[in-house]
Amino acid sequence: MGIDEQKDIFLEACVETLEEAILAEKKGANRLEICSRLDLDGLTPDVKLIKKALKIISIPIKVMIRQRSGNFVYSEEEILAMQNQIKIFKSIGVVEVVFGALNINNGIDIKVTDRLAKYAFPMKVTFHKAIDKTSNILSALENIKSIPEVNSVLTSGGKSDAESGYKIIEKMIKVSENNITIIAAGSITNKNLEYLHKKIGAREYHGRKIVGGLN
Repeated sequence: MGIDEQKDIFLEACVETLEEAILAEKKGANRLEICSRLDLDGLTPDVKLIKKALKIISIPIKVMIRQRSGNFVYSEEEILAMQNQIKIFKSIGVVEVVFGALNINNGIDIKVTDRLAKYAFPMKVTFHKAIDKTSNILSALENIKSIPEVNSVLTSGGKSDAESGYKIIEKMIKVSENNITIIAAGSITNKNLEYLHKKIGAREYHGRKIVGGLN
């Protein structure tokens, strides 16, 4: 990808450890999402890790808020626990959190999402790939857009990877109307980024190897 074209896109690296965070920044990531257990699609990381990262890393850091694997339908007890995690990360200077909540009908749980997003404010909020589990992804995006505290949505267009879902991601970018940022994700690496960017045309891309390997 040419230098001028690279300037137009934003690269978010997904990392699990401090060592990966440091390397991702060195390799040119514009922002980090820090999670634990990426083998489970990401859970909330340890607070001690985030405290260390905030002291060392100069680019923005997002933190995953997800206590368990499985579905994204949460009990009141789980929602309160998520609020507590948000409170802790806000208190140590994290600028953005990542979460998603669905209802039993595989739609966006607007009430829970709105509640958590407002609780997180003034932190930024990304609604994560839970949106890819919804039965109507464009309708789901419209619901998320109704919550002004949500700034971005991470998505593979409802498919297993960004290439398979690129047509839906394109539609999502149009529906977003610049009111919310669509972050394309799903097996995007430094090796296929140029190819996928030509197909998708997003402003932001997310991936485990978005700036190459981190080991």
